[in-house]
Amino acid sequence: MDIFRETAGALTIPPLRWPVATLGTFDGVHLGHQRILRETIGWARSQSGESVVITFSTHPRTITSGLASGFITSITSLNHRLVLMERLGVDVAVVLDFDRKLAETPADVFAETYLCRMIGVRGVVVGYNNRFGKDRTGDANLLRRLGTRAGFEVREVEPVAVDGEVVSSSAIRNAIYRGELEAAAKMLGRPVSVMGTVVGGEHRGTRLGFPTANLDLHHEARPPAGVYAGWTDIDDRRYKVLISIGSQPTFHAPGSPEVVEVYLDGFQGNLYGRDLEVMFVQRLRGQLQFKSADELKQQIRDDIEHLRHLPLD
Repeated sequence: MDIFRETAGALTIPPLRWPVATLGTFDGVHLGHQRILRETIGWARSQSGESVVITFSTHPRTITSGLASGFITSITSLNHRLVLMERLGVDVAVVLDFDRKLAETPADVFAETYLCRMIGVRGVVVGYNNRFGKDRTGDANLLRRLGTRAGFEVREVEPVAVDGEVVSSSAIRNAIYRGELEAAAKMLGRPVSVMGTVVGGEHRGTRLGFPTANLDLHHEARPPAGVYAGWTDIDDRRYKVLISIGSQPTFHAPGSPEVVEVYLDGFQGNLYGRDLEVMFVQRLRGQLQFKSADELKQQIRDDIEHLRHLPLD
């Protein structure tokens, strides 16, 4: 997938053959988003063209809500979304800087600037509730009127429902917060996962004999504190993992910040600085406070033994 990022207001996209575009935040890239993306991909391929996704470097709520980016939690960070889109087969991603200027851009100006002038769309796919532009006034009807003049077609995609509920990012986010992994996975169409950058930690896991990768999740939603079984893929190999979320109460005072640590069973190597995606499959236990490091080590051994007997993939 080719990625073109807007930098300091500058964006250059090379000429495309027969582009079909869609636009949105696509937080979670859930089943509803996947229906939109697959329609975009299929339509483009039927014309030997390119599927194009227009998305944003930061969540629009960081501007429209007035909150700092650190207070906005998404299911998936930008890099995570791009990985998921590439897996589906998207050809081109255009990443715009969502700032106050873009938030104040009228919908028709936004569409003419990015869809018509910069991309030269021949087709546009939108979800049933897609809104864009200043005050969210842009919709499928506005695009159809513009398409009549500019020479592109618009297709609107119906929502996806699971267990009688329309799939939405907010419903998935709430399910993750409640620890309802199965419900969230059904709406995502895949296991709940987080992607973070491996960063340095306190190296306590190494001293205990169980080295872990500490993840900076870039404000991605996570399940409640506890220990989870899951898996990750590194260099075309799948590893079972233990995922620990919590404040490490055995070693830290109550109220300490939560950390996310991953133990990769059978992995040897250096992951510092790499982005690592881990899938949650099953909650093994809650967060516990141990009387000693030896007690904790025995519990970790038990957790690993449990992990090795689980069919995770």
